[in-house]
Amino acid sequence: MMLLQSLRSAIRAIPGPARGALWMVIAAAGFGATNVFIRVLAADLPPLEIVFFRNFFGLAFMLPWLAHAGVSALRSDAHHLYAGRAFVGLLSMVSWFTALTLMPLAEATAVSFTSPLFATVAAVLVLGEIVRARRWTATIVGFIGAMIVLHPGTAAFGWAQLLVLCSAAASGFNSILIKQLTRRDSANTIVTMLTLYLTPMSLVPALFVWTWPGLHDAPWIVALGMFATLSHLALTRAFAAADASAIMPFDFTRLPFIALVGWLAFDETPDIWTWVGAAIIGVSSAYIVKREATIARLERAATPSKVAPAATNEAAGTGVVGVRDRAAVAVTRNAAID
Repeated sequence: MMLLQSLRSAIRAIPGPARGALWMVIAAAGFGATNVFIRVLAADLPPLEIVFFRNFFGLAFMLPWLAHAGVSALRSDAHHLYAGRAFVGLLSMVSWFTALTLMPLAEATAVSFTSPLFATVAAVLVLGEIVRARRWTATIVGFIGAMIVLHPGTAAFGWAQLLVLCSAAASGFNSILIKQLTRRDSANTIVTMLTLYLTPMSLVPALFVWTWPGLHDAPWIVALGMFATLSHLALTRAFAAADASAIMPFDFTRLPFIALVGWLAFDETPDIWTWVGAAIIGVSSAYIVKREATIARLERAATPSKVAPAATNEAAGTGVVGVRDRAAVAVTRNAAID
């Protein structure tokens, strides 16, 4: 206990931007590890069942917080948003988990970075937001990067690549729902509520393909739920510590990490086009996040009275992102994907 308290004190002493970067790297490594666990489990279990176990044990690891905070922490007037987010999140997770069993990890990870690009499109179609020429240009450039990775029109392009794009699109749409939820509830409430909805929702399709896991699968199943939950919490702390524009680039550390693991564990070597396309996607996504953060700051300066509640919640340690950084929701696609 003393060691844990000392570690917390040491982390709090780190300046905000550096602390945010540290949490983001931890989250990126954790999400990368979950992808490896999915690939290992896929040798014995169907993807639909892995999705259920990920949600079930993710919920289990949130129970200590729920026991401490009490059931009242789950009170919300946005259950329709949670239901919608769970449905879209389930679509994203099933697509992602299935794709990971069919294509190289690094390639799938590179394409998953297009989620902020889809979020830009969703913001226009769903929320009616005005997106000007520079952000549209960055979005188009990002999709060009995705096409470089995927090689459409070649033998390498198939259902797996389409599934990754489907997952990224669903995550982009999901970020719109997250943006609305973060203005109402704390991050812990949002993560717990999502797993409460997703666990029974993901059980139904899993029952049609159910295969009882062996004892050798148990550690991987538990690790999947644990790493996914801890990664979400690290991601939340990253955005509480610093602006999204400062820490977004560190999310891309997932690619070299997963490429290294894919090479060591599965003998997968990304080709040059994966790296080139990923770099283009990364630059365009980072630009969009920077623009979102700039817009958020301008809106906050214009309407300070509307920002005060979010700032108060953050100061109180609830983890609410609110409107302080609208761009943060683009990165929280991992809540749906992983």
